[in-house]
Amino acid sequence: MSEKTCAACDYPLDGNAIKVTIGQRVVEVCCEECAQQLREAQSKAAG
Repeated sequence: MSEKTCAACDYPLDGNAIKVTIGQRVVEVCCEECAQQLREAQSKAAG
């Protein structure tokens, strides 16, 4: 059984996961704080 984990911090996800689109991929994170971290990292990488 593979357990889904947060794309930002590897915390186990539950039914309250937040979906975030990063580039062309949709990833799931555990909270809004992790979602914001991924958005900021993507905007820095984009230029």
